[in-house]
Amino acid sequence: MAHTQKNKASGHPAHVAIDTGGTFTDLIMQDENGLQILKVPSTPNNPANAVVNGINRLALGRKIDLVHGTTVATNALLERKGAKTALVTNKGFTDIIEIGRQNRTRLYDLFYRKSTLPVPRRLRFGVSGRIDNKGQEIETLDEDELYRIAAKLSEMNVEAVAVCFLFSFLNTAHEKKAKKILEKSGVPVFCSHEILAEFREYERTATTVINAYVAPMMSSYLSDMESRIRPECFSIMQSNGGVISKKTACKQPGRTILSGPAGGVAGAFEAGKQAGFTRLITFDMGGTSTDVSLIDNRLSMSVETTIAGFPVRLPMIDIHTVGAGGGSIAYIDAGGALRVGPESAGADPGPACYGKGDHITVTDADLFCGRLVSHRFLGGRMPIFPDRTETRIKDMAKKAGIDPQKLALGILGVANATMAKAIRVISVEKGYDPAEFTMVSFGGAGGMHAVFIARILRIPRVLVPKNPGLLSAFGMLSSDIMKDYSRTIMKKIEPGREEDHKLDSLFAMLEKQALSDLAAEKVAPEDIRLARYIDMRYAGQSYEIIIPYERNVTGAFHRAHERLYGFSDQSRPLEMVNIRVRACGKAEKPAFKMPKPGKKTPEPDAFSGSAPILFETGQARSSIYDRKRLKPNNRIKGPAIIFEYSSTTIIPPFAAAELDRFGNILIHIEHERPA
Repeated sequence: MAHTQKNKASGHPAHVAIDTGGTFTDLIMQDENGLQILKVPSTPNNPANAVVNGINRLALGRKIDLVHGTTVATNALLERKGAKTALVTNKGFTDIIEIGRQNRTRLYDLFYRKSTLPVPRRLRFGVSGRIDNKGQEIETLDEDELYRIAAKLSEMNVEAVAVCFLFSFLNTAHEKKAKKILEKSGVPVFCSHEILAEFREYERTATTVINAYVAPMMSSYLSDMESRIRPECFSIMQSNGGVISKKTACKQPGRTILSGPAGGVAGAFEAGKQAGFTRLITFDMGGTSTDVSLIDNRLSMSVETTIAGFPVRLPMIDIHTVGAGGGSIAYIDAGGALRVGPESAGADPGPACYGKGDHITVTDADLFCGRLVSHRFLGGRMPIFPDRTETRIKDMAKKAGIDPQKLALGILGVANATMAKAIRVISVEKGYDPAEFTMVSFGGAGGMHAVFIARILRIPRVLVPKNPGLLSAFGMLSSDIMKDYSRTIMKKIEPGREEDHKLDSLFAMLEKQALSDLAAEKVAPEDIRLARYIDMRYAGQSYEIIIPYERNVTGAFHRAHERLYGFSDQSRPLEMVNIRVRACGKAEKPAFKMPKPGKKTPEPDAFSGSAPILFETGQARSSIYDRKRLKPNNRIKGPAIIFEYSSTTIIPPFAAAELDRFGNILIHIEHERPA
């Protein structure tokens, strides 16, 4: 198995999880002494440096099993710093990656230009040969052309090749033959049937190209880290909420595009289930961005993700991201309006209060309003400079002609509105009422904003797990091995003929592959769980809904369509488009010691004084508590601040908190009555 619990006494490695963020790199280690945590500044120029620095401080000299969430693939694509990549496809289809769907994302932009392509035209090669839409060969693949292309690849110093032929999801013969020939050039080759065995040639081509484009950089990064850290076992977090081996991640790095945020959602789901809540809205506010996701008793799944203007049709947790985080820069635009983000101050120089940067950020506004205990930041290990923040906010307020306090509250209000809008995208716009969910708040900045956003959306409670600033790393620590498989089937269902769809044999083919792959990852058969899904739509529609496969699958589809779009039509024929199998290899979860319960009133040593906090209703004297010294059953009425190493939680005057038996902070919110 990729990762299990170990202990030093038996000579086994400690288990370490690492999440690389835009501002901080988070590390969490489990050994015989329990959980140990650490945050170190990220090193954008080489993310591995922060990882190695953290490992040396947290686990120097220890043998470790490592699971890692990385943004290397994402950044390579966003910054167009991937490998020199070639595309080999059918003759006449070399421009498919450029034509795309002809969508204009900015409809009224007269100067709109498409994103720079990962593969320029001179590196796209067409080959004679064709498979038809029934999976039958109607033209033999021209092997001589492939040999000539292989020679050109060497001459042009190509670093990766994507191969995508029409209808290869029905018949893989041509792609397999092309791979065998092209690999003789010494260049790694990535075939679409191995990455995405589904229809829609543009999306399949784009996904395969992106995978090839980022693969060499990912392989180099992971190999470099492995050589510097030398873990006993090395696993990588995927975008679907599970982990894969380093070897698989090097072959299919596209599956790691959202690995960091996915770890957070997985961790939030575990924390929510532990506390007794399975309908959750996850709120992960970090230094650069905020990621939100909705969980309705199971992790959501999406294959509609777009990264840097290109579709990546690989199963991912459905996560919506906005450019609003603790490091988001506030400014007055040309029209005199206050704006916040999406540009971030990042890790270097960071917010003004970190001592280097000159930009005012959301973190600076929180500090100015008294919502950060400056001498307790990161356990008191990182100095904060309130004077730098105060000077810059007063300067901006003077230029804007407003009161500094109003400016600071305005910055927080704009940021909160942006994040509330993101939650509406994953809830209200998909037929869910946020008032029926519990918000799980995490990320370094999440606790300072969660309750205010929950009140905007009428969410009744907010759950703040232990070590919220490192929950993404914790999610990786507790994640299972997970693999996704899919196949296009295109079967039509006429009304009243539901019994005609026999899919067991098709699902069995995917499940056989899943069992084989998990066995190769050394997962015991009794630890494997398989789940079936199906993509369905009304005949004639262009897009599908992914639903869990069940006996009455048509009824499930109609209910899902009704919830999403407000109507269903049981008289219309349906199409079953793709079948999917999710294979999960169960890993052991971190073990926790249950904290000893306390009384309703916190012990005196948990109280660290009081300080004024600025709210919309004015300044309020607020109690300050040390979370390490709080116990289950403790209750705290707002206004209050609860500080800890990785985060700070604000309890406003309209809320009250209690610690549950696991030590989670559960905040109950008093909502305003509708006018």
